[in-house]
Amino acid sequence: MKVYQTNEIKNIALLGSSGSGKTTLVEAMLFESSVIKRRGTIAAKNTVSDYFPVEQEYGYSVFSTVLHVEWNNKKLNIIDCPGSDDFVGGTVTALNVTDTGIILLNGQYGMEVGTQNHFRYTGKLGKPVIFLVNQLDNDKCDYDNILEQLKEAYGSKIVPIQYPIKTGPDFNALIDVLLMKKYSWKPEGGVPLIEEIPAEEMDKATEMHKALVEAAAENDEQLMEKFFEQESLSEDEMREGIRKGLISRGMFPVFCVCAGKDMGVRRLMEFLGNVVPFVSDMPKVANATGKEITPDPKGPASLYFFKTSVEPHIGEVSYFKVMSGSVKEGDDLLNADRGSKERMAQLYVVAGGNRIKTEQLEAGDIGAAVKLKDVKTGNTLNGKDCDYRFNFIKYPNSRYSRAIKPENEADVEKMMAILNRMHEEDPTWVIEQSKELRQTLVHGQGEFHLRTLKWRLETNEKLPVKFEEPRIPYRETITKAARADYRHKKQSGGAGQFGEVHLIVEPYKEGTPVPDTYKFNGQEFKTTVRSTEEIALDWGGKLIFVNSIVGGSIDTRFLPAILKGVMARMEQGPLTGSYARDVRVIVYDGKMHPVDSNEISFMLAGRNAFSEAFKNAGPKILEPIYDVEVFVPSDKMGDVMGDLQGRRAMIMGMSSEKGFEKLIAKVPLKEMSSYSTALSSLTGGRASFIMRFASYELVPSEVQDKLIKEFETKQTEE
Repeated sequence: MKVYQTNEIKNIALLGSSGSGKTTLVEAMLFESSVIKRRGTIAAKNTVSDYFPVEQEYGYSVFSTVLHVEWNNKKLNIIDCPGSDDFVGGTVTALNVTDTGIILLNGQYGMEVGTQNHFRYTGKLGKPVIFLVNQLDNDKCDYDNILEQLKEAYGSKIVPIQYPIKTGPDFNALIDVLLMKKYSWKPEGGVPLIEEIPAEEMDKATEMHKALVEAAAENDEQLMEKFFEQESLSEDEMREGIRKGLISRGMFPVFCVCAGKDMGVRRLMEFLGNVVPFVSDMPKVANATGKEITPDPKGPASLYFFKTSVEPHIGEVSYFKVMSGSVKEGDDLLNADRGSKERMAQLYVVAGGNRIKTEQLEAGDIGAAVKLKDVKTGNTLNGKDCDYRFNFIKYPNSRYSRAIKPENEADVEKMMAILNRMHEEDPTWVIEQSKELRQTLVHGQGEFHLRTLKWRLETNEKLPVKFEEPRIPYRETITKAARADYRHKKQSGGAGQFGEVHLIVEPYKEGTPVPDTYKFNGQEFKTTVRSTEEIALDWGGKLIFVNSIVGGSIDTRFLPAILKGVMARMEQGPLTGSYARDVRVIVYDGKMHPVDSNEISFMLAGRNAFSEAFKNAGPKILEPIYDVEVFVPSDKMGDVMGDLQGRRAMIMGMSSEKGFEKLIAKVPLKEMSSYSTALSSLTGGRASFIMRFASYELVPSEVQDKLIKEFETKQTEE
């Protein structure tokens, strides 16, 4: 295959909600560029994209698919992204390694929540956007209404470049107001008939052409001056203005296609080849030290590996972008993350499951290698005298979690190895072995996301697994001061065990001093602070350990043992066995024996004294509260709000955002367990949400009573 130079390469992410037709569009693009001889269909399970068994089983994209087409001496690298928000990891990855996003809209539904989400991701990364209205042959397609929706959401930056003469089953022609031509197709699609615009469409086309010329001129001072002088621009000048508008996100062109009938696809590819930015036009990516790296083919060789997949009959395929320099077959490179050497034995460009060998790839290009010995997703491979590392991809927080275990306990290690490998393929599958909850947790973006993981474990790996509700990481704390003492005494011939500890516990708040006097049951206890140890707990909050022993009743060498005993009980609170936090412990008295006292005695005495005091100090359970933002269509707002209130949510605010409502709430994690499924059911899959940890708050008393009873029952059973 021809080696394309950096100024001949364009990288494009294909985005859009499920059902918008991305996979079908890819088939048409590959067919038009002669990569494939005939177009496959999702129904026939023979598409180039969606070639994994799980995708064919479910009938939707699970992974992003890397593809390329050659068109007019340009190489278009295209990454077809999953439409479902559950598989957003593929979208985020693709947008980070491409330069332009094409957002498809289903002609039947127009703008959807997925459209908003994908546009939001492009905004965060500053990527150019082209909107593409697909399925113009659907009898419910209303192009003018879709254009209005886009303008309402994104304002005057929406600039149509084409419009269909009519939509519905008879769609077969459109007007291109950039070229000022009519394009029409025979029923089989493909090569269009290009004609002059008919008289009845000329006024509308001229008005839209003028708006396009003005929008193009706005992005370049010289073009703007020429426009004011002549009120027109040449085709090349318009292309230059549109390119600059795309780069600055000053305009979002709108195109039309009917991918299923291969109508409009060739014209779209012409535009992509002629107008969208090259790799070198876009802002430079910074490496891990913050240095901007130019995609210079003469620079040092540096490859960033953004995706790993285990593919049928081949094994591990590693996808990379050449960030700088060039790479040739046989090059020896150094893994900047793992310190290992790697030989690039074979290089490929890919179209889904099809791989075409290539001898060399230049800066900005995207390729693949197979069976590398020590390369993981996110690694950087460098040539001689280059020390770049890249870590620019940031994934969204998880929104759905389940505890997972194999049906056969003996398969735990095997399951963990497979799960870790699957995390390499999709970093938004997050695996956690929780010591606190005593569960293996898998976190993902939604129920679909984790159901896909389970399907692959059971179907591909023949490993049956069970999902369970994850336990909630409650915390325990106290609400008032209490005291206790405990004597540990054991005699069994020879040296025995003896330790006695008197201590006070109280709630700790930052900056509050230790009182001079405490009063319990009418009796006063004076304290003198001799030393204080502040321990930031791994699970949040603090333990403040105060030595207030006067007169040497306990030797200072035993204080670390007392602290160890207290910490052991902090790790297993008395109410539900959860971690305790934000407690101040004042050890003020005790007794020791010159022979029988030792560290184990004081550790046990400290633990038991602390446990008794904690139970008498108004103990309370704290639960994790999350900030939740829900993006919901206006007509479903009441249903979603009612559902949230049933989940003990506190509604913090509401706002309208480009045609959708945004609900902001604080919700206990316990109530979010199956929220993604419920939200999808309530809104027909048209809503989405994000959640992030906010704080720990006291649970209501009735919830606390229920949790304590459940814990006591479980303890009795065990």
